[in-house]
Amino acid sequence: MHLDVLDLRNFYYRTQLGRVAQRAIRDRVVDLWPVQSGQTVAGFGFAVPLLRPYLADSRRVIGLMPGPQGVMPWPAGMENVSVLCEETHWPLPTGLVDRLVMLHGLETSEHPTAVLDEAHRVLGPGGKALIVVPNRSGLWSRRDGTPFGFGRPYSMTQLETQLKRHGFTPERTCAALFAPPSSARFWLRTADFWEGFGRRFGPWLAGGVLMVEASKQVYAPTRGGLGALARRPLKVLEGVGKGVPEPAMNREADG
Repeated sequence: MHLDVLDLRNFYYRTQLGRVAQRAIRDRVVDLWPVQSGQTVAGFGFAVPLLRPYLADSRRVIGLMPGPQGVMPWPAGMENVSVLCEETHWPLPTGLVDRLVMLHGLETSEHPTAVLDEAHRVLGPGGKALIVVPNRSGLWSRRDGTPFGFGRPYSMTQLETQLKRHGFTPERTCAALFAPPSSARFWLRTADFWEGFGRRFGPWLAGGVLMVEASKQVYAPTRGGLGALARRPLKVLEGVGKGVPEPAMNREADG
């Protein structure tokens, strides 16, 4: 089940550990997707902490928050861009979104199949999704004191397999949150060091979250309609141009 929006807000904006987690994941997102002007960027779940770098230059930024979680106005002191929605029906036209980020949206959903179907629907041609989920091998998924300790943690293989089943092509993978989920001063002050260390030696150090960038598969339409029918002979025209068949009785009489 989804976490309450107030608990998520308090963690990310009112605790030091939450601010460290927010910065680590957001920096990874910006590394993968540098800010570009004219794009429509959306987030589902509680992805708004990751969308702030895109507010200034994007054509539009939308924060989709599922009903079981609840919604809060965001960003503070600016025009609101967050909206409450059903997790199985997003209030967006098909093909509108260029970039879509999911955080605390897939692993806590009771309808992950429908969520991925909606993600596929709203992405336009060439659109990309970035899915962020707890790493089942990481320390963060084993601690209930953070949002990453709730829901279904994933392995990289599990996440990629699920994305492929819903029409996505995984392109790049990475991890974040290499520092332990501890509020001790030492770990908070050295969090940036551990993030840099983890990026260089990721296979030997499990990150707290897995991140998969996936593109939307768009298949070429099969040929049909009039063009397909024209290649097949029309049976109603069979026999045109041939002589009129002679009755059998006449052939017997001639014989």
